Amino acid sequence: MERLNRSAGIAALFVALLALVLAVTVPALAQKGAQRPKKQAKKAQTVTLVRGKIPARYLPATVARARRADRLGADGDTAEGLRGSCSPDTVDLGTWCLSSALYPLADDEVGKNDYLFATQKCVDLGGWLPTAAQLVGAAPRVKLSSTIDDSRLTATIDLDATDGMKDRREMSSTLITTAAGASAAGALGVTEGSKGDPKTGEPDPVTLPSNPLPETLQYVTVYDNKDKGGFAGGKAVSQPESFRCAYAKVEGSAQREIG
Repeated sequence: MERLNRSAGIAALFVALLALVLAVTVPALAQKGAQRPKKQAKKAQTVTLVRGKIPARYLPATVARARRADRLGADGDTAEGLRGSCSPDTVDLGTWCLSSALYPLADDEVGKNDYLFATQKCVDLGGWLPTAAQLVGAAPRVKLSSTIDDSRLTATIDLDATDGMKDRREMSSTLITTAAGASAAGALGVTEGSKGDPKTGEPDPVTLPSNPLPETLQYVTVYDNKDKGGFAGGKAVSQPESFRCAYAKVEGSAQREIG
């Protein structure tokens, strides 16, 4: 009995000491929290929010990407249209489009359709002059220019006998040179009136003519070759030739005016 009373006394003493510690510590902590700068209080709130306690009123009704997703299909858009498409006058080749027909030259353009004209015209139309590889690759699906013995169903051939019957080929953007040296790819020349650098004693350069369209620089021509594709030789970049343009796919309904 005496041992029990002693244990009870020790417990009572421990409780009294704990009460004393709490009485001193809690007011001090409360006062310290009250004196904390607003910036620190805001930081503590941010930590709490990151832990998952984000009030609904702090969240936007719809985030930016979700708003864009909500608009998809609102105007009748289809998955096919959103992936990009080719215009009706071109052939869909997966990630790009190729004109189904040769570029139709206007009356004042006949004979002017050299390499510069073709590359610039395709850019004006929103595309580019296709490479030889692209044309050859497209041969099984596009009616490329070809020889008179090719099929009119799968190739573009000469059908008008009133002006003779000729094999046909078309221009590509692929270039080759038929001679060695830098001049084979053209020359900037030296314009009259050019001066040397007087600070270094450089003499005035000798005037030289430019050569922007050298005969030695040629584009590769391609033909259908019964859907197998084939190379039909090179032509000087200054020489006219039939051509067609390639285009990137566009989102939604693609429309393009040719000519």
